[in-house]
Amino acid sequence: MFRALTSTRSAFVYGAQVARLSTAKAHEMIHVERVGLNGNVGLIKLNRPKALNALCGQLMSELRVALREFDDDDKIGAIILTGNEKAFAAGADIKEMINKDFASTYSGRFLEEWTAVSDTRKPVIAVVNGYALGGGCELAMMCDIIYAGENAFFGQPEINIGTIPGAGGSQRLTRAVGKSLSMEMNLTGNRIDAKQALTSGLVSKVYPTDEVVNKAIELGEKIAAQSPLIVAMCKEAVNSAYEMTLREGLHFERRLFHNTFATKDRKEGMSAFAEKRKPTWTSS
Repeated sequence: MFRALTSTRSAFVYGAQVARLSTAKAHEMIHVERVGLNGNVGLIKLNRPKALNALCGQLMSELRVALREFDDDDKIGAIILTGNEKAFAAGADIKEMINKDFASTYSGRFLEEWTAVSDTRKPVIAVVNGYALGGGCELAMMCDIIYAGENAFFGQPEINIGTIPGAGGSQRLTRAVGKSLSMEMNLTGNRIDAKQALTSGLVSKVYPTDEVVNKAIELGEKIAAQSPLIVAMCKEAVNSAYEMTLREGLHFERRLFHNTFATKDRKEGMSAFAEKRKPTWTSS
């Protein structure tokens, strides 16, 4: 799966001291772990290798449960979602969709349960190696940050099977890369590689395939070292930029900024800075 890690720090992360969640045995299509030096980063790994991690109902249900558990765990400060070196997720499971009709998809609210990722209050980092196509690309875009391995490919190939994206491929992709590239990808099914994903703004970093997970863990640890309360408020502020006009967003940001002055963590953070010491967060 992940290549052997050479650093002492990485060996600790993936060594015997990595604690699995108590519910991990109940999952069949994902692996769930706590990683990082302090065990404060949740790692969820999609695990349908023979199907290139195709997103079926059971997998998404297990993912929703794992996300909720990490979101409710005070010891977890950030969450990483990844696949394997060959595929993050090659798309939604076509076998589950082929016999569906309009009435069942509409009345059954098909794909609405996928919002669990974007509804998670804690920051979610997608680590993409290999294919992130269709629903896989959409799943990555639901996360707050995307790190890509050098072998990553992103695409929305739904047009090739007679349908269109149904979980954000025409919406989040357009906001990330702009109308022209999004239109090309959605109308042709053309893919972009990690380098183009970086230059177009879809991902924030590209690393060698065997290093990208560790880099994401480092990022998760850095986020987890901040005040959980303030991190949640900051995530809410950034996400508001997609939903509001600039004037509305600036007003919303300013109000959240003012709200931080009602927290103990804001006072602790500024006091620690002035006193040149490390802050002690209480999430209050």
